[in-house]
Amino acid sequence: MRTERKSDAQKQLESITGGPLTLGRLLQAIRQGEDWSLADMGKKLGVTRAFISALENGKALSPMRAARYARKLGYSESQFVRLALQDELARAGLKYRVGLDEAHEASTP
Repeated sequence: MRTERKSDAQKQLESITGGPLTLGRLLQAIRQGEDWSLADMGKKLGVTRAFISALENGKALSPMRAARYARKLGYSESQFVRLALQDELARAGLKYRVGLDEAHEASTP
C-alpha cells in the first residue's frame, strides 16, 4: 500500500480551513484570500451568493463545473476537478484518494 504525502501548500490550507481540503473549503479560502464577498465570487462565476455559500458548505459540484470555475478564477483545473471527485467519494463513504494525470490524445496518421 502506498501512502501519498501532502504538499506543504495543502497542509497550510488544511490548517487555515480547519480540516481536510475540500472543494468548498478551497473556494472559501480563495474568496477570503481575495477579500471577496459571497456576491463578488458569485458574479465572477455567474452564480448566486447563495450558491457560493452552499458550495462552501459542502454542496456537490460536477467535475465539469469545477473545471470551468477553476478557469474563471485562474486556478488549476486539475486541482478543482480532483477535489470535486474526492468530495464525491467522501460523500459515498468510499475511502479512496483521487489522483489525476492529464490525458494526451493519440495523434492520428
